[in-house]
Order: sequence, then C-alpha cells, then structure tokens
Amino acid sequence: MAARIIDGKAFAADVRGSVAQHVMKLKKEHDLTPGLAVVLVGEDAASEVYVRNKAKQTLEVGMNSYEHKLPADTTEETLLALIDRLNTDPAVHGILVQLPLPRHLDANLVITAIHPAKDVDGFHISNVGLLASGQKALVPCTPFGCLMLLRNEIGDLRGKTATVIGRSNIVGKPMAQLLLGADCSVTVVHRWSSNIAELVRASDIVVAAVGQPGLIQADWVKPGAVVIDVGINRVPAPDKGEYATKLVGDVQFDEVQKIAGAITPVPGGVGPMTIACLLANTVTACCRANGLPEPTGLTV
Repeated sequence: MAARIIDGKAFAADVRGSVAQHVMKLKKEHDLTPGLAVVLVGEDAASEVYVRNKAKQTLEVGMNSYEHKLPADTTEETLLALIDRLNTDPAVHGILVQLPLPRHLDANLVITAIHPAKDVDGFHISNVGLLASGQKALVPCTPFGCLMLLRNEIGDLRGKTATVIGRSNIVGKPMAQLLLGADCSVTVVHRWSSNIAELVRASDIVVAAVGQPGLIQADWVKPGAVVIDVGINRVPAPDKGEYATKLVGDVQFDEVQKIAGAITPVPGGVGPMTIACLLANTVTACCRANGLPEPTGLTV
C-alpha cells in the first residue's frame, strides 16, 4: 500500500486560519494588531517573490505588514540603524531580514542585531540557546512546520526514533532539538556520518534536509516510517522541454512512497508551512510582548 501523502498546503491553510482567528481576537479584546516587518536588501529575484508572498499572507490574516526594501549597496550602518528603529517600534512585533544578504553585509551581525523577542525567524543566538536548553523560544519556521506536520500525522511523538539528515543551523539542528523536546530518540547524520542508510532504516521518523536531489532511497526507509522531505532542488526536466526544470526533494519520492507510511511531496509539503509558521511566530511574539496568553496550537 502506498504511503499517505501529507498535504502541507492544506495544513498550512488551517494554520493561517487559526492565526487569523487569534488576530481577530486580539483586535476585538485588546485593540491590538500584530505587525511583521520584513527587510529586503538588493534585488534577488527569488527573495523578492518570497517577500511578496509573506506580505500578502500577512495582510490576509489581518496583521500589519511593513516592508523595507533597500538597495544592494546599502551599508551595514544603515541596515543596523533600520533594525534598531524596528526593535523599538511598538507596532512591530516581528522582524525578518530576508536572506541571503549581499556579500558585503555580515548576516550573523545583522541577525544578532534583531531583538530576540522580535526574532520571528528564530535565528538569534538567544533563541537558539533557549531552544537547545528546553526553554520558551521563537523557533525557526521550517522545522517548526515539520514538527506540526509530524504531530498531526502521528499524534504523540514520545518514544519515537527519529533521524535528521543534515545539520544546518536553519533546519537540521533546530529540528533535532524540537524532536528531542518531543521526547523522541534522535540521531543527526551528515556528510561525514558512516552507515547512514542503516541509521535511517531504524527510524520511525525521517527528516531529510540536505539539498541533494534523490539522496534518500527506498531501501533506506523503514516500512511505515513517516518521511518529511525538506529538500527543494531544481533539476532538469527534459520530458517537459529542452530547457525545462522541475522541483524535487531529497527523497526518491516515487520509490519511497511504496515503503513509507506517510510522506511529504515536493512541492506542496513542507514549503507552505514555512510562511504559516512565520505568521504564527509573529502572533506569539505579539502576545508575549503584551503579557497575553499565547495562541493555542500555534506554539511549540
């Protein structure tokens, strides 16, 4: 029997619906509207599309959207001054600086300049440390979305074995911390790991986030395992035309689907959850800033 396809697009729509309900409640009961500020430096085409989608979805759930587009030659001093203003603006509850930045700007310095309480990307070292020590934090959006999908699919994750393939600061490491926080037994593998296939095959949960198309094969996967494919890779699609391309994940979807119990597709799996969780983090940040109860179902 083929694995169940996890519909991340539909689940993300449900998350956005929950966010919209809580935003409406904040407006009605507290005259408070969460605000998200997004900063884009330069003219990277993919980043511009992503920022546009963020702004659109922010407005759709009833929040305020503040866009700051800066030229590619913006100085570090100018960018840090803008972040400082946003840090002290009471109408702004979440700040996101779109990556990648132009080469002359230090991304680590810029991220560290964001106040941790407004760091809705969850990349600030303070939020990283809070997550690692099991304390209340703002969590990176993509792994947060993966956790939501897993809980929706499996329910209680306690006692499950999980392997995270990839150790990036954006996905792999925080994903492992979230799974540990959910009482899973977690293994993280990477390019220098040995017996990767054997480790993956022993897992109830597999999260692939390495950016290598089709790395995870069917004989790596335990029958019935839940497979979350975070990879987004553009590869040639000669069947669609000479110069055509398509998006694929890190998992050999067609083959692994025959073995797994459930699997996310690419596209339409994890991707839509990222912006939905960004919106959820912004509402949570707004509630925390104002000493209000956090939204049920929208926090870790």
